[in-house]
Amino acid sequence: MNTNRTAMIVAAGLGTRLQPLTNTLPKALVPIAGKPMLERIIIKLKNAGYNKIVINIHHFGDMIIDFIAQNNNFGIEICISDERAELLDTGGGIKHAEQFLHGNTPFLVHNVDVISDVDLNQIYEKHCATPAIATLLVSARRTMRYFLFDEENYLRGWQNKSTDEIKLTDNSKQINIQDVTRNYTEYAFNGVYVISPKIFDYLKNEPNKFSITGALLTIAKTENIYGYIQPNLRWLDIGKIEVLKQAEEEFGDLL
Repeated sequence: MNTNRTAMIVAAGLGTRLQPLTNTLPKALVPIAGKPMLERIIIKLKNAGYNKIVINIHHFGDMIIDFIAQNNNFGIEICISDERAELLDTGGGIKHAEQFLHGNTPFLVHNVDVISDVDLNQIYEKHCATPAIATLLVSARRTMRYFLFDEENYLRGWQNKSTDEIKLTDNSKQINIQDVTRNYTEYAFNGVYVISPKIFDYLKNEPNKFSITGALLTIAKTENIYGYIQPNLRWLDIGKIEVLKQAEEEFGDLL
């Protein structure tokens, strides 16, 4: 196993869905079965061979810095990408962290508020085996917003079911819901992805604060973005207060 891998944990969000817990804590330190979300993701990444982890911070950022120091960086290299002056959204957060992520090897990005049994080595290796600039963990779970993929699982668009908004990477095609349903497969994005450093060539023209979704759709016009599907993936968004108990009950073997 290559043990010289870098990952970024997206942890800067305000955690409004977790109030009142996040009135006094950053989202990343909200506990699941007695351990903070952040600690669980760090340990999972460390066990998968990631020896450098970048964490972006904003809301109660000092508490995250102190937590990392109190745990002696969990025995690995941990870098802080500081967004305390301004919350930059996920795309802006990745761009802001470029100084820690640039190089010749891909890096993995993991949202702090998701729990799953994804094999972090398999998704990384799959990315390296495809001509993709980014590889997204996706699944057929029900949601309101989907990425659209072709028959080879390359990104071709995005759809919001609640508003019927559709964006295709091929601007020459007339958007028709029936054609979209016929020609593309919709998958939900699950907050874990592997990115090649080449992506920073495209992000440099983005503003400081921007959505990663919009950036990926733009990049997919000229680059391959792959949708990785792990069979029987177990996954849960733990960024909502009503889901915390469910996570402990249904994902106890992963905690």
